This record gives sequence, structure tokens and C-alpha cells, in this order.
Amino acid sequence: MTISLNHTIVPSIDKTESAQFYSRIFGFEYIGAFSHFIVVRVNETLCLDFDNRETFHSLHYAFKVSESEFDDIFSRLQAEKITYGSGPSHADDGLINHNDGGRGVYFYDPNGHLLEMLTVDYVIPEQ
Repeated sequence: MTISLNHTIVPSIDKTESAQFYSRIFGFEYIGAFSHFIVVRVNETLCLDFDNRETFHSLHYAFKVSESEFDDIFSRLQAEKITYGSGPSHADDGLINHNDGGRGVYFYDPNGHLLEMLTVDYVIPEQ
């Protein structure tokens, strides 16, 4: 069996609002309440479980998407006037990067988590 990530907890100020944001922007399936979490299905094997927290550190979530998905998601970012940028230190420069021959963009969710959308895997040098 290939190991895969099944779910991860996304700490949130408002778990319902956050899950709705990810569903709306990325087009993920909104599942709803499961135990005390609000669940969003990313794909066949991965769910994001949103949980309310009073304090938490900002995290980084990167999503690889197809070219057409990039266009659709990027259109939704623009429609909602969400600030975006070309890199983790430039998430507000209004540019798209073209790293490794693809496209990528960074933006923040309502909780301050840095989100990344990319169309091509990073080229990691062999050791």
C-alpha cells in the first residue's frame, strides 16, 4: 500500500467560515460537521478538518492544481478581491510566478495561513 495523507487539522478562528472559504475558493467539497470538526474533502484521499482555536501559529498549505483549475481558482481570487502574490515573502505583489515552467500564486486565508497554488512540482536536486 502506498502511504498517503488522509486528513490534517486546520486551526481556525471560525471553523465554519474557514471551511466555506476553502470550498468556495478551491472548489473543495464541503462535508460539514464530523465530531467537533468541520470537514472539507480535497480529493479522494485527503480531507481538511477545521477546528476552532483561540491561538495558533500561521501554517502553510500548498495545493498542486491543473492549469484549468488554476485559471478557475485564480478567477475566484480576483472576483473576491483577495490579495495574492508571487512568493511566500511577496504574497501581496499581485504577480504570478512561473517557477519550474508552471504557474504559482500565494495568498492568505481568513486565519492568516499562507496558501500556495502551483501547477508544477518543484524540481528538487538529487542528493
